[in-house]
Amino acid sequence: MTIDLSVRVGTPEDLDNMMSLAARATDENAFVSPDTMKLLGEMWGALTRQDGIVGIIGHPGEVFEGAILLRVGELWYSKEQVLEERAVFVAPEFRNAKGGRARKLCEFAKEVANELGIPLTIGVLSNSRTEAKIRLYQRMFGEPAGVYFLYGAKTGLENPPDRGPE
Repeated sequence: MTIDLSVRVGTPEDLDNMMSLAARATDENAFVSPDTMKLLGEMWGALTRQDGIVGIIGHPGEVFEGAILLRVGELWYSKEQVLEERAVFVAPEFRNAKGGRARKLCEFAKEVANELGIPLTIGVLSNSRTEAKIRLYQRMFGEPAGVYFLYGAKTGLENPPDRGPE
């Protein structure tokens, strides 16, 4: 049996599964409490291709193995558009499996940036497996353009909300 690890473009029909994946991602990586309506707005804008795109590893209607949320926007000091990575997340049960899911999601981001002809901003904001993530990003994107710090916080919610069955 061949496993399909291609990254496909998300559609509005993927909203429920993407929201479930986003809940898992924020439980693991957030440093402030997530807002469901804000997550919904971010997802919807990208799934409908209004101002972004979502890359998904997984088939419609099934549990997604991983995804990347990309939004097109402006930096605070310019009117030029950039492609902003909002989240790259591979579900824990697929992280050690063969196939390089995180790498494939990063490749998707580079392809989208190239197709749009705009710069991509992407980074690692995590206190979990940080060094491995940085090494992957350096292989994919080259040397970093800085570093990010959190003062008075760590990623990963201490007591994530009970979201019921997955």
